[in-house]
Amino acid sequence: MKIATVGVHVLDTHVIGIESIPDGSDGQLVETIRFSPAGTAGGTAVVLSRLGAEVHSFGAVGDDPIADSLLALLAREGIDVSGLVRKADQQTSSSVIPVRPNGDRPAWHCIGANGAFTLDDLDLTALDGSTHVHLGGPEFLGGEAAGRLLAHARSIGATTSLDILAPGDPDMLAWIADALPHADYLLPNDEQVLGFTGASSLDDGARALVERGVGCVAVTQGAKGALVVTADETIEVPAYDIDVVDTTGCGDAFSAGFLRGLSLGLDLRGAAELGCATAAQVAQGLGTDAGDYTLESVQAFASTNLGA
Repeated sequence: MKIATVGVHVLDTHVIGIESIPDGSDGQLVETIRFSPAGTAGGTAVVLSRLGAEVHSFGAVGDDPIADSLLALLAREGIDVSGLVRKADQQTSSSVIPVRPNGDRPAWHCIGANGAFTLDDLDLTALDGSTHVHLGGPEFLGGEAAGRLLAHARSIGATTSLDILAPGDPDMLAWIADALPHADYLLPNDEQVLGFTGASSLDDGARALVERGVGCVAVTQGAKGALVVTADETIEVPAYDIDVVDTTGCGDAFSAGFLRGLSLGLDLRGAAELGCATAAQVAQGLGTDAGDYTLESVQAFASTNLGA
């Protein structure tokens, strides 16, 4: 599997053990502060690489120390980062995520260079040879440009997928509508599906998105697992029973596991099960790159915990 991950790349700073924000200029000791690569393209790229895919990332970062750290972390995971352009007038996108003892994780986020990325920053010939093109954050390009990118990907024989970063809103769906008919797979969460469509059930919402032209909608449902919907079938796959440490990046991990499963010839159920098993690995650590997991270890986990 040779995949191009295009779009949103972020450096996350996780702060564990936040009970409250100190008053005034007071300080507070915390358990851990940790950097990790993230984003609907960057986080997915990390997990795909760990699952044995050949990954080439495309997007925009700033010309700043945040970019230095993010690029180094991605490269350490074996990702080709030559497609990430530096923009001197932008800072690299970054988030600070304070994780409370109960697992809640509010965030401060700076859009930065992700908001300045356009198709002019991407040499389409660099996608040649890709078996898959995954666009994370089509809302930053807009539907027309995102549609052109995915249409080009299909023209060179690549499978296409979309993962939306923004919350579910009918206006946002309208903004990216031109991209949907060019997406073989759409990978939203349950809140996005219901918000985009106004449907009363997740199944109905996913079917409404299929009717907009998407080939398959694979929806994450948090602790409930995943729902996969096509024009012909609906498949529900439960989540694995684990002790959750941090859910940051679990959606990206599911996307990576699901797409990797498809590349290995698994059917939709098998791919969704691999996606849920991959998300379970990430949820047991801090950040998408926490711990040490591989395709083999995730498959072993899935086999051992099947039905758990």
